[in-house]
Amino acid sequence: MTLDDLTLAEASRRVRQREGTCVEFVNEHISRIAHLEPRLNAFVTSTAEDARQKADEADKRIAAGEDLPPLFGLPIALKDILCTQGVRTTAASRILGNFVPAYSATCVEKLCVEAGAISLGKTNMDEFAMGSSGENSAFGPTRNPHDLSRVPGGSSSGSAAAVASGMALAALGTDTGGSIRQPASLCGIVGLKPTYGRVSRFGVIAYASSLDQVGPMTRTAEDAAMLLEAICGHDPRDSTSSPDAAGDFTSGLKDGIDGLSIGVPAEYFGEGVDPAVAKTVRESIERARELGASIREISLPHTRYAIATYYLVAPAECSSNLARYDGARYGVRETAGDLLSMYTKSRSAGFGDEVRRRILLGVFALSAGYYDAYYGRACQVRTLIGRDFEQAFETVDLIMAPTSPETAFALGERADDPLRMYMSDVLTIPVNLAGLPGMSIPCGVDAHGLPIGLQIIGRWMDEARMLRAAHAMEQILPPRPVPAFRGIE
Repeated sequence: MTLDDLTLAEASRRVRQREGTCVEFVNEHISRIAHLEPRLNAFVTSTAEDARQKADEADKRIAAGEDLPPLFGLPIALKDILCTQGVRTTAASRILGNFVPAYSATCVEKLCVEAGAISLGKTNMDEFAMGSSGENSAFGPTRNPHDLSRVPGGSSSGSAAAVASGMALAALGTDTGGSIRQPASLCGIVGLKPTYGRVSRFGVIAYASSLDQVGPMTRTAEDAAMLLEAICGHDPRDSTSSPDAAGDFTSGLKDGIDGLSIGVPAEYFGEGVDPAVAKTVRESIERARELGASIREISLPHTRYAIATYYLVAPAECSSNLARYDGARYGVRETAGDLLSMYTKSRSAGFGDEVRRRILLGVFALSAGYYDAYYGRACQVRTLIGRDFEQAFETVDLIMAPTSPETAFALGERADDPLRMYMSDVLTIPVNLAGLPGMSIPCGVDAHGLPIGLQIIGRWMDEARMLRAAHAMEQILPPRPVPAFRGIE
């Protein structure tokens, strides 16, 4: 088994049975990063030396026979939007170019302190998580390991590329409108967006606070279950954290889906969905019958309003959240003759084009005279989208559909067409608006060998059943595609 295929579960077993050491795993991944990073640009900041030191300490504790968590000593990566104590955290923006947090996000504490996983570094991303291609980073675009001329998806582009290419066993991403599931689909890995409130947002640099959620990016559903178990739980420092947030996602993973009812929404196979993607996903869903599940067509009629709703709600929240970056407290500060000019020049120099575009959209939507017509109406439609899912889940246990309407597109192809770029998330955004859990698993490839993702959507706080279905489907679907660049090594 190579680094491309190694899973968290297998690495954990090897470490505990003394078939490998944490130092060996960490060094192998650091070597892999050194070899591939110049081609992929998946990392913003490396913490290799700290990782080596922690791996050595982990081996000593394992050798001493301590009872340690399953992720202890295993190398992972963290999206650069998660505050990490003492490590530069930029959100891939010039305006946070020198920001070193004095504290860690709750999910980082849970994963890297309580569970003992070892961070190899902070991964590249679209600036402030705004993007669907990984091209909006102040540190340059990330490339897709399956085809270096194509995008990996966004905004968790670096995390997806790192896991797909064997540079990390797993990674954390964030999902505001599909930013875990869409890059997972385009890179051929597993990506899980938990129920809103399942994972604390404390220490996550905010984009759109009512939508953001941290989740795992892994190679299997089992690994996603292990990672989610480590990072979830109630957090009194996050007022939106659910008291029911903890959960057991691994013990029932192999129970299968015999007897479950799967809904297939007609709206997710309509205009704009690549016929090759639709065909592969429908064939994959049909195979669930082999496992004893029943399949039925359903309707989510307000899906067609999801993009418009999202691009009013999310920019409105981002214009408020990003108001704090004024040049006085963080990063870039431009000199000027008066305070207002300093604010203006600093924000112009610190933010990229896409961030400025969304701030302007949000400020307009919230402005006097337009608030009720735009933001207020969008919030009403958001409620209708959520009710669609509630009604669907009265008759089915899970929903399955494509994750992305297409496979990975070429770098730069949509740089001047933001509306076309926004459509990349058309099938993932409704889940964020409804606050539900959703995940993407690989289910095949197109004629160019590019990965296609199957999206599984669960009821509120029902990640256990969703993961169970994903694990069962993995047993009958084609194996995870191996990145094509491997031939150049």
